[in-house]
Amino acid sequence: MIKAVVFDLDGTLLNRDASVKVFIEKQYRRLNKWINHIPKDKYITRFVELDNRGYVWKDKVYQQLVDDFDITGLTWDELLQDYISQFKDSCVPFPNLISTLEQLKNNNIVLGMITNGKGQFQMDNIRALGIEKYFKTILISEWEGTKKPEPQIFLKALNKLDVLPSESIFVGDHPEKDIKAAQNVGMKGVWKRDYQWGNVKADFIVEDLKEVPLIVDKLSHLNIKSY
Repeated sequence: MIKAVVFDLDGTLLNRDASVKVFIEKQYRRLNKWINHIPKDKYITRFVELDNRGYVWKDKVYQQLVDDFDITGLTWDELLQDYISQFKDSCVPFPNLISTLEQLKNNNIVLGMITNGKGQFQMDNIRALGIEKYFKTILISEWEGTKKPEPQIFLKALNKLDVLPSESIFVGDHPEKDIKAAQNVGMKGVWKRDYQWGNVKADFIVEDLKEVPLIVDKLSHLNIKSY
């Protein structure tokens, strides 16, 4: 019987690739006075390249941008602070986010979230998506002092949700930090397909969040373990 669903944030609930593109275009317009010597497409492309889908923190990204494009009158730290304060206004959800969470809650499934990242920054993004109220527990690595794929953060979430690993599933986009890590503590791993990886070994694979309640239903009522 499945009692809980735990989600990753970036690449799972938040369409980070789309959000970054919205943000960086806004930043280019907002700070145009200092960076208008750089072609917009070039600025955007280089930021996305350096960001590496969020795996490089932005202090490094902006230091490199300042060097690459000889930006003056604006420090890398000021660019970073702009990112920290403004990114939340560019958050793009994946399709069917709210309806999926609503359906799970209506089916008496308790919800949790585990995300790596900076505490306040990630919480601002969660609130911008309007989804904080759906989750009984939200664990962010900076605030927890541990991060995925460490088992401690998964076990803490399960403890807060008061469920056993066998009564829960984890939905995420990263094969190792999300899927394998969740499976290692006894949870079912549901991979939200991402073009960056192929042949991911997961208990279930979904293209769209709306498929998650169907998986819960299958596991709970039909006792189907995997497909």
